Amino acid sequence: MTVADELTPETPEAESEEPIKQRKNGLYPGVSDELAENMKSGWADTELRDLEPIAQAAETAARRAALSARFPGDRLVIPAGNLKTRSNDTEYAFRASVEYAYLTGGRPDESAGGVLVMEPVADGHKATIYLLPRSDRENGEFWLSGQGELWVGRRHSLTEAEKLYGIPASDVRELADHLREATGPVRVVRGYDAGIEAALTDKVTAERDAELRVFLSEARLVKDGFEIGELQKAVDSTVRGFEDVVRVLDKAEATSERYIEGTFFLRARVEGNDVGYGTIAAAGPHACTLHWVRNDGPVRSGDLLLLDAGVETHTYYTADVTRTLPVNGRFSEIQKQIYDAVYDAQEAGIAAVKPGGKYRDFHDAAQRVLTERLVEWGLVEGPVERVLELGLQRRWTLHGTGHMLGMDVHDCAAARVESYVDGTLEPGMVLTVEPGLYFQADDLTVPEEYRGIGVRIEDDLLVTEDGNRNLSAGLPRRSDEVEAWMAALKG
Repeated sequence: MTVADELTPETPEAESEEPIKQRKNGLYPGVSDELAENMKSGWADTELRDLEPIAQAAETAARRAALSARFPGDRLVIPAGNLKTRSNDTEYAFRASVEYAYLTGGRPDESAGGVLVMEPVADGHKATIYLLPRSDRENGEFWLSGQGELWVGRRHSLTEAEKLYGIPASDVRELADHLREATGPVRVVRGYDAGIEAALTDKVTAERDAELRVFLSEARLVKDGFEIGELQKAVDSTVRGFEDVVRVLDKAEATSERYIEGTFFLRARVEGNDVGYGTIAAAGPHACTLHWVRNDGPVRSGDLLLLDAGVETHTYYTADVTRTLPVNGRFSEIQKQIYDAVYDAQEAGIAAVKPGGKYRDFHDAAQRVLTERLVEWGLVEGPVERVLELGLQRRWTLHGTGHMLGMDVHDCAAARVESYVDGTLEPGMVLTVEPGLYFQADDLTVPEEYRGIGVRIEDDLLVTEDGNRNLSAGLPRRSDEVEAWMAALKG
């Protein structure tokens, strides 16, 4: 990474400042007047004049129209968020808020600091997207500011942004003053931009803002055609990422779980924006830790590998898939017994995913199968109904059997209980089905041969008009098919 100490002050100034004047005040040592003048000119015109709207422009317009209809007469403010410091003068890779991305389709590489504002007008709302314009070369900000384009790369001009997103674009540096002067009811999506919230502090209420967030969360429960296509794209890349991992398991045995994590990450970065969440590459007893993301343990022949991972597309839609694989390619007898029980539970759960069914149905179906096996194996005293009533199976099943999926891996989290977990499945919903059994290494209530074995199988299901479609069907699930698939990949 290039160090910019000679050109930038310790605390980079906002781009609204005048860097050359700051230099004369001693903030930019080593920059002569001659160099400053030289940097103003001699640059080609790089304006892009043949841009087409983004692929989801029609969908984002429809989403804004639905939002407008829900809150007539209110000013709606949806920030993308700002860069967050990782260490000293470096930042984490930027990811816009889901609400902003859902309504604009804004690109990750230029949305930092962006804000969508929907102003009430007679027939609905007028939308404006507020962005940082291209760096000013006349005052030097493009090369003297820490966020100048010379340092962080070209961004679209406001004119280009209007063409891409189909929304009028304005300079975000003027927004705070505009909002302070605003009158009438205002709603803002909180938690992303402290400056915007400060400008609205006397105009908003927590109750109104919560209603806005809940609506935007529930709007994402049913996916449109573009979203379904992006989720399938994410899943297809994820399938290839799992294949990549199987091919290099010998290298993981020679190193650690990190080789698995790194292998999958390569696929995510080549074909998508990033991983959709921290990859769980849990070998051996680590599979019993539900969110094992340290990924620093050994990978041993004879153990199982629980790989829970998903590629995120450039439009922020993520897959979420889990497979539990025998590192040496063959399940032992006890591993197969536990794996097949989880597979049967997942089959029951998938069968319950259909329009008109209750959201909780697939969880209940999967839990019943797992409980039947636990009773059959003598690990818990039946009858099954008693175990389910008391929840005793949860010692080994631990978690819910799925969740909504979309731009967040646990999508629609702000939706009301009656709309989500107590709701009814509809065509266009996308959710995971992911039962598991986990026998902790120190669990003295089970025979020793069970201890340290964790199995989860997870797939991404689209609710269709007549049932469901498994978006991740490209990965085998049945134990014999898993073994054959691994053998073919290893050659």
